[in-house]
Amino acid sequence: MKKNLLTIFIIFFIIMAVLLANYMSLKRKNQEIKKFNYGFEFYNKDNLNGLEITTIINKAIDNNEKYGVQKDKNGYYLEDENSIKIEIKMIINDKVYQMERINDIGLESFTEFFGEVNFKCTGIEYHKENNKVSKMIFESTEY
Repeated sequence: MKKNLLTIFIIFFIIMAVLLANYMSLKRKNQEIKKFNYGFEFYNKDNLNGLEITTIINKAIDNNEKYGVQKDKNGYYLEDENSIKIEIKMIINDKVYQMERINDIGLESFTEFFGEVNFKCTGIEYHKENNKVSKMIFESTEY
């Protein structure tokens, strides 16, 4: 009887340890996602300048390079569970520019010409698979 009780106790202890380890792992993963998202959600506001837009483009490109996100034949990042896309809509010509295009032209040039222009975040999207930021849309509010 003592042996059976000891066996039951050991099995119960092992099950509890496994459940606790899974819970802690899930909690740590959620904290990492929150921290990751905050780095982008911080820019989900009005009154951003061109320098801040350049910063978020750099962050998105660094993220895509870090995770080895593939590009299509035109040099645009393909969407996958780790990709981030940034779109900029300019009111001066009502066109939308992808971050890759702005990067190709030169972030320094963008900052030089649009550093003092005000932008606002008009949209933010998340990956369904992992709830990480997948896309942000910014719009110039003046020129």
